Amino acid sequence: MTMGKVKVSDNRFSTDITIPCYDTDASFHLKPAAFMDHAQEMAYLAAQALHFGYDDLQKHHTAWVLSRLRMDFHNPPKWTDETTLYTWHKGLDGLFFLRDFELRAKDDTDFGDKSKVLVSCTSSWIVMNVQNRRLVRSDEVLDIVPAATQCPDNAIPTPCGKVVMPKGVLAEEVGVHKASYSDIDVLGHTNNARYVVWAMDSIDYGEVAGNRVRSISVNFIKETKPEEEVRLFRSVVVREDGHKTYFIEGKIEDKPCFCAQIDF
Repeated sequence: MTMGKVKVSDNRFSTDITIPCYDTDASFHLKPAAFMDHAQEMAYLAAQALHFGYDDLQKHHTAWVLSRLRMDFHNPPKWTDETTLYTWHKGLDGLFFLRDFELRAKDDTDFGDKSKVLVSCTSSWIVMNVQNRRLVRSDEVLDIVPAATQCPDNAIPTPCGKVVMPKGVLAEEVGVHKASYSDIDVLGHTNNARYVVWAMDSIDYGEVAGNRVRSISVNFIKETKPEEEVRLFRSVVVREDGHKTYFIEGKIEDKPCFCAQIDF
């Protein structure tokens, strides 16, 4: 994607994006992981502008860590489409700080009309101490996340829930991926969007290419470091409407590191 200047209005941060060919699939539609890449970048830019971003937390040896994410693809844009990506934070919900996203056609600012949204997303974040890799209590972070900067709107009404492999359904091992150079981010572990790449690549190409993804939910359970080998397991459930839901779980030494649910 090509990002434009970041703007802010009513506590929503936004940037214009023209969809390039390298972010699309063989049907010219935006790939889920490509959307996620740029949603993460927007989250960083918005938090940085509000003084609780990466640089601010680094002073206290802490960092934002994405824990859960759900993306709904209503009408994903195609190559050369002009769009605007919006993000806003919604404050604390239990253990998690919530941030939502909407991808809309450029110049569409009718936020009350959800029927025009191209992609909607909700994400749940925690703060981790990067020295001891432990969770920082949410009440210790509240002081740096001002309530006045929140936006109450919901891109998706309910935060992403827990994703687990379905009981009573065979889980087939479909491959092993070693975390490598292309997977690793600035914190030294696998970038969150790469788990979506691994999950999508765990499904037969004909199935993915021939059916539009409707929704993806991911739980990020344990960080993956360079050279670690992740075993990938796949289950599939056929719903009453005939559409399929795939569950992809990654494990390191039999301990889950992520679990994704992909609805077609």
